[in-house]
Amino acid sequence: QVQLVESGGGLVQPGGSLRLSCAASGFPFDRYAMAWFRQAPGKEREGVACITATPYYRDSVKGRFMMSRDNANKTVSLLMNSLKPEDTATYYCATDLVWSCAAFHLLRGMDHYGQGALVAVSS
Repeated sequence: QVQLVESGGGLVQPGGSLRLSCAASGFPFDRYAMAWFRQAPGKEREGVACITATPYYRDSVKGRFMMSRDNANKTVSLLMNSLKPEDTATYYCATDLVWSCAAFHLLRGMDHYGQGALVAVSS
């Protein structure tokens, strides 16, 4: 049974930083791509970053966000710098149980999500 548990959300001022973490279990973690999605109030869920051996990012977060994975501990992290109010959303860890970020690149959703972590950027 796939389980994804996010942690690390919170309230931060514009220009600040936050790190999200996701603990995965129930599947062979090192064989599959992992991703971060987000959903702002009143908007559709969108892909933020995806990682196989290398990470990929949506244009609006390139140069500000950094995704990494720790296969030994079955975790992925998202370090978010220079946060903007438009980054406010619930962030979800996700996987499609394939070694591919095709769904991310094709702007599709994935099959498995965590419960989400709220990130609020406000002064």
